[in-house]
Amino acid sequence: MFDIPEAVKPIRKQVGEFIETHLLPVEHELGHGGPPARTLLREIEQEAKAQGLYAIGHPERLGGGGLSMLDYAYVNEVIGRCEPAQQALGTVSLQTIVMLDSIANEEQVERWVKPATVGDLRIAFAVTEPDVGSADPTQLQTTAVLDGNEWILNGRKWFISAADRAAVTIVMAKTDPEAPPHRQFSMIFVPSDAPGYSVGEELNVMGLRSVLSGHYEVSLDNVRVPKENLIGGRGDGFTLAQQRLGPGRIYHCMRWLGVAQRAFDYLCTRANSRVMGGETLAHKQFIHQWVFDSYHEIASNRLLVLDAAAKVDAGQQARVELSAIKVSCAAMVNNVLDRAMQVHGAEGLTDRLPLELMFREARYGRIVDGPDEAHKQRVARNILKSYDQGSGWTFADV
Repeated sequence: MFDIPEAVKPIRKQVGEFIETHLLPVEHELGHGGPPARTLLREIEQEAKAQGLYAIGHPERLGGGGLSMLDYAYVNEVIGRCEPAQQALGTVSLQTIVMLDSIANEEQVERWVKPATVGDLRIAFAVTEPDVGSADPTQLQTTAVLDGNEWILNGRKWFISAADRAAVTIVMAKTDPEAPPHRQFSMIFVPSDAPGYSVGEELNVMGLRSVLSGHYEVSLDNVRVPKENLIGGRGDGFTLAQQRLGPGRIYHCMRWLGVAQRAFDYLCTRANSRVMGGETLAHKQFIHQWVFDSYHEIASNRLLVLDAAAKVDAGQQARVELSAIKVSCAAMVNNVLDRAMQVHGAEGLTDRLPLELMFREARYGRIVDGPDEAHKQRVARNILKSYDQGSGWTFADV
């Protein structure tokens, strides 16, 4: 059912070769960040654009390649083998562009969305805040008050990726405090050069300093922007957030399949080459268990991801499926990486191998775009609700 389509095989192969040639040889340098790494990454981005490999999953009308969700899954699992490939191939902006595609007005599309699609500028996304439990976004405290023809924004946001180099930031703010909780919030474009908008120091997150991992705190102090910077309608913030987070979760899972595949390669190669007690580790029953568990987890999660992608392409919301794979794939990639590191012993903890960096990046997968606990609760509630309404739940499409 989920054979790689013939039309996708060439681009998938080309992406894999690009990563092997241009990214893996400099992965260590890119993974440890700094200005030289960003310069190098921009050069690789230009090469990706020249080869027609940049933004291939983005909507075609915005300048992207227009691959469907399912077709892109087959490509994104290859991109996932190398973390900097997200940036080099334009994947990093995909979930934001998908959200804006159907809702941004013509001026916003021309000014920000199209340039962000083709990599000419960066759009940051600011929802989470330091003083509230962001798994419950109804607690968000940043406000936006309409004053004539301008919005006045006040508040603090944090864990804002690429805020230091974004041309504009999408800010989730409370615009209608008297409305029902899920209609109180809106999203607004805030240019980075707007007076009162400031970016703080980079947050130190598990020691990561790669070209992708920069997360910042930002402050808004009486920031004024035109009322036309509102995205969609007033009170649409939650709806827009779901339009971004749903695809974002599946994009994460696609990439984690690639991370896990690469970790599995390291696990099995090490088991066949490392000798202990006169025989390779491949003869040890512990290793047999690790190989089996890793195979089982990768294979089963891959089917879950492809099934969810197919449902999204078919126009389904797939809320249960998207939340389920977010939890399951995050656990899977952590498990496989842990085994790959363990079989390498002390070397697996060093930066001589990419495993330790991959492991740190994978760990925050259980928190980003909603913690495991919130997604488990959502899955259970949706399924139980279907039984309460008399429809039940089936694992087959009928």
